[in-house]
Amino acid sequence: MKKLILILITTILQLVNAQDIIINPPIAKKIPKIDTLHGDIRVDNYYWLRDRTNPDVIKYLEAENAYTDAMMKHTEALQESLYNEMLSRIKETDEDPPYKEGGYFYYTRTEKGKQYPIYCRKKGSLNAKEEIYLDPNEMAKPYNYFVVAAREVSPDGKLLAFTIDTSGAENYILNIKDLTSGKILRNKIPNVSDIAWASDNKTLFYTKEDAAHRPYQVYKHQIGTDISKDDLIFEETDELFTVSVERARSGKYIFINSSASNSDEWYYVPANNPNARANLIIKRTPEHEYTVYDWEDYFYIRTNKDAKTFKLVRVLVNQPDKEKWEEVIPYREGITIEGADFFKNYFVVYEREKGIQRIRVNDLIKNAHHYIEFPEPVYSVFPGTNKIYDTKIFRFNYQSLTTPPSIYDYNLETRTRILIKQQEVLGGYNPSEYQSERIFAKANDGTEIPISLVYKKGIKMDGTAPLHLNGYGAYGFSIPVTFSSTRLSLLNRGIIYAIAHVRGGGDMGREWYENGKLLKKKNTFTDFIACAEHLINEKYTSKEKLTISGGSAGGLLMGAVTTMRPDLFKAVIASVPFVDALNTMLDPTLMYTTQEYLEWGNPNEKVYYEYMKSYDPYTNVKATDYPNILVKVGFNDPRVNYWEGAKWVAKLRASKTDNNIILLKVNMGAGHAGSSGRYEKLREIAFDYAYILSQYGIEK
Repeated sequence: MKKLILILITTILQLVNAQDIIINPPIAKKIPKIDTLHGDIRVDNYYWLRDRTNPDVIKYLEAENAYTDAMMKHTEALQESLYNEMLSRIKETDEDPPYKEGGYFYYTRTEKGKQYPIYCRKKGSLNAKEEIYLDPNEMAKPYNYFVVAAREVSPDGKLLAFTIDTSGAENYILNIKDLTSGKILRNKIPNVSDIAWASDNKTLFYTKEDAAHRPYQVYKHQIGTDISKDDLIFEETDELFTVSVERARSGKYIFINSSASNSDEWYYVPANNPNARANLIIKRTPEHEYTVYDWEDYFYIRTNKDAKTFKLVRVLVNQPDKEKWEEVIPYREGITIEGADFFKNYFVVYEREKGIQRIRVNDLIKNAHHYIEFPEPVYSVFPGTNKIYDTKIFRFNYQSLTTPPSIYDYNLETRTRILIKQQEVLGGYNPSEYQSERIFAKANDGTEIPISLVYKKGIKMDGTAPLHLNGYGAYGFSIPVTFSSTRLSLLNRGIIYAIAHVRGGGDMGREWYENGKLLKKKNTFTDFIACAEHLINEKYTSKEKLTISGGSAGGLLMGAVTTMRPDLFKAVIASVPFVDALNTMLDPTLMYTTQEYLEWGNPNEKVYYEYMKSYDPYTNVKATDYPNILVKVGFNDPRVNYWEGAKWVAKLRASKTDNNIILLKVNMGAGHAGSSGRYEKLREIAFDYAYILSQYGIEK
């Protein structure tokens, strides 16, 4: 009887507490921390939330999660419905097209009910017996989070080098597996990012990270030796630069690249002589960005020297002086060369003109070129897995807002293509039922900003339709117009989905990026606002029906536009948001801070301090009305630490003058990318979609 009474009392208390949570969101205590810099005084009342070891911080974050769960409880049925319908469109047991490497055909496949892809291969023929050479589902069993990052098989196919992260903190551990015995070797190396095999099948090059997650060293490991004997062959002491290592497709070289956002320096080691010294190709100079590819006796170099949007030159390997460069593809105004892939008789160049991707095929023997044609005016195309050097077949992935991912094998000689696989969308998806388009908004300075839209046909463009607008705008990264089977759950409920291709990204070429960084960063924010206003003025939607989202640097975008125009949006989703930018950029111990001075500016210099302070969302929280806001963070996130979003939420709640709801959702077991398993990720999308739909009053 006493036990029953105790259970009843506990249940009542839980219900009371739940009700109290619904009414009263967590309130973060204020502990002032005062900073002075450049004659400025700043008070940070929520600095204490940075201490992840403080039990009070953990309790506060758990209280935030409880509050979010309580406030989203009315959407639980919708979340489950969304999850099930999104899952029903996915072919859970599936297989990617195989690609050839060495004497094997490699492929990945998925099995129903399993979170992670299974890595497989067949020797010599597709009819051969399958060998599972790595199964993350088995390795992940002891962990709540598991990611396989770098993954490289030795040239003879006998050894596998791969890195794993088991927390989301991106502390990758290098493992080496003997594929003959199936055993993982004893030596495990922490804090590794890139890996590359030499031709002798026993020498492995890898990069090591420092305490701030900056790859800065290249080591050489001999299989069978203790890692304490590994040779350091390169070290980058300039904190603005990060180091990467890769094996050339030709197999002739191991390339080492030390790169900042506006400068590069490349070295090479002959892959068949891994004990040779690293040879410098071109010494770094400020503002000179370049990339190196190899072909026969030449290095081909993508360079911005006297070519703002890049040109392609070549030079003999043993005489890489700039004075000896031969121009291959000249600088063309308005056309950005984004990269290239080299094969024995051909090379493929990835270009962008007026926001549209192009693939240029160049015949190295005939000295001729042509472009691959695509059927839609707005699309995205990506190189596929192309491991073979001596080949005429180039694999690429094509998709659009209405066309599912489609993998093609393109014959570089005959110019014909074969559709190898198109993503199946179960349940009868018909692309003719949907409409995509690209329109342009006019920014404050007259620049036309592209907006990509997709929606189900039949929607009335009279301002009554709900619309969700997404944006990013940083690092020169272009938001691709890609297909999403999960997005159909929004489109089928009458939601218009839009992407704002704002400056700071690379959507319209190199200059697009340059005009949205450093002391021009505010263009990113005003561009997004211009897009939102244009969509309202053109009757696609209204303020009352407009929701927005962005993550990471796109989360900074969300914070900035919400600060600048809180009246313009119904609701905001800011994922792992870089909203405490000024404080973060003043802390060189954090991941990537010093390297990102070239993106955001160094606030230790007054001009950048004042400029960043003028748009930093956390700094600029004020007493005003804000829209509904959902902030999502990962407790183990090393890129944008959880406290940025947590501090922003606390300060918003203490300052706002409205009754709108601000939620903080903390993934306590993941990092920047959220949950690692595919089903867990699907539930995260269902949660976001339920939040969006609930803002429009859609509950089914």
